[in-house]
Amino acid sequence: MNEVGISTNCVMDLPLERALAALEPFTNLVEIQCDAHHSLFRHASVLDRFDLRYTIHAPTADGNIAESFEPIRRASINVLRETAEIADAAGAEKLVIHPGFCLDQTGWEASISALYRSIQDLGILQEEFSVRFVMENLGSMDCCFFQSPKIVRIIRAAGLGLTLDVGHANLTGTLDAFLQEKPDHFHLHDNKGISDEHAACGTGTVDFSSVLASAGDATLILEVLRLEDVAPSLEYLASLGY
Repeated sequence: MNEVGISTNCVMDLPLERALAALEPFTNLVEIQCDAHHSLFRHASVLDRFDLRYTIHAPTADGNIAESFEPIRRASINVLRETAEIADAAGAEKLVIHPGFCLDQTGWEASISALYRSIQDLGILQEEFSVRFVMENLGSMDCCFFQSPKIVRIIRAAGLGLTLDVGHANLTGTLDAFLQEKPDHFHLHDNKGISDEHAACGTGTVDFSSVLASAGDATLILEVLRLEDVAPSLEYLASLGY
């Protein structure tokens, strides 16, 4: 049975060293949200100060791999290349990648084409690194791609893995369908099916019994937004036998 790791999302207000110190008592596995205080472009050396396993969530604020303007798309791929280099140096097990977005609905088809090009580019890039690239499904916002399993086949054909964010899938009504795709990596948090709360596990409507039964040897990361929700979440998951 795999250990449940914890994302630094719940301690984004703290410098990375203090964030890791706060999470270390709960787990041996931490996912670094590579933004703001926790940007590994500035603070990668901090990781060596802890006896932890790592996964890394690529930057979400810098870049868009579904951008149809090619210079920005290419720059976004380069950011991921540099993140993968850091991930490999840290011995990270997974690199979580967002599928991009489209803010202008008139450019939706061009943006989808850009996303597909990026998936192919990332599949080629994946071959240069030890860290496993795993693309994450997004939630119900109109601008978001990858809200259903329709492109999982394309992702896997390119050699990429799947991150199942169970809270996002709960919002789009696709949790059962995604579980059938045998995800490689999970983000665990809860909501009531209305908004992306990233709340404590067991406080919403996510069916965690089904999630944990389908986990297999995938990595599991708790992705709540508040440090005070970590212990109750871990206790709830333990009550389900995990």
